[in-house]
Amino acid sequence: MDRTSHLSIVVLLSVFLVGVGTAGYMVIEDWSALDALYMTVITLSTIGYGEVNPVSPNGRVFTLFLIVMGVGFFLYVIGNVVQFLVEGRIRHILGRHKLDKQINQLNNHYIVCGYGRMGRAFCRYLIQKGLKFVVVEKNEDRIPVMNTDHVLYVAGEATIEENLLKAGIRRASNLIATLGTDADNVFLVLLAKGLNPNVYVVARASQNASKRPLDTAGADVVVSPFDIGARRMAHAILRPNVIRFLEYAFADENTDIHIEEIGVGESSKLVGVPLHESGIRQDYNLMILSIIKADGKMVFNPSADTTIRSDEKVIVCGTSESLSRLDKALNP
Repeated sequence: MDRTSHLSIVVLLSVFLVGVGTAGYMVIEDWSALDALYMTVITLSTIGYGEVNPVSPNGRVFTLFLIVMGVGFFLYVIGNVVQFLVEGRIRHILGRHKLDKQINQLNNHYIVCGYGRMGRAFCRYLIQKGLKFVVVEKNEDRIPVMNTDHVLYVAGEATIEENLLKAGIRRASNLIATLGTDADNVFLVLLAKGLNPNVYVVARASQNASKRPLDTAGADVVVSPFDIGARRMAHAILRPNVIRFLEYAFADENTDIHIEEIGVGESSKLVGVPLHESGIRQDYNLMILSIIKADGKMVFNPSADTTIRSDEKVIVCGTSESLSRLDKALNP
């Protein structure tokens, strides 16, 4: 039974007892409505004031009945209050224990620091891609939102080492810094890299002047939403069809074309095979836009003689079904 139902029962019982007591005194003692109501209230509340009028034996019996009913009602209210407090605390403890257990089971996951507009939008994208992540958020007002979104979270400052450890920073593969200020993001990057030098950090910069400090702190990628938005508006005017194609390719919805990044595993049969013999174009109906070498060098529009090697990544364009088949071939 929820809180509203309990409150409704308490109100109805209160009205019922006061009504029965008032009516009882009016009938048994032939009192006025005001005297009967007054006697009922002081009896139910066990205040103990003197009787307003002499009470007959029948009236005393009725008063005893009313006292028993009042005490029972009082115990019912107290019991529900205690039950609500205890159950709420137990539910919170069990819920937090369940969250901690799920977080401790994660490996190579994402840590999203900040669940504001950008952080929440990023988490939705991760959910769409079926990726595991943990949110670290200090604003308690956002906890109900995270519970509604069914995300794993750690409540507290992301710039505190203990909270990052709870989020599994030493087992995480990526960290996204979207805190409210650039100074907090710089400190967060330093702290995260100190706890896990291999974690890949993407940080938001609200101001251009903050890009260099974030780079110096160790951020692998620094993103400025304002710069990206300005470039997007400029390209929408200068290259509208190019932007339309890219938006179509990067759309989250089910479209006919996608651009994806796929790693090449050592056990793949395509390792050491030139592109013109790999069948990627003929068998998978895909276009290789670029190959990322192990040292990070990017080869655009690779020639047909280019050989696929392990530990490389390919940027491919095509349908989601074909991309899935190629992913299985490159990572058997």
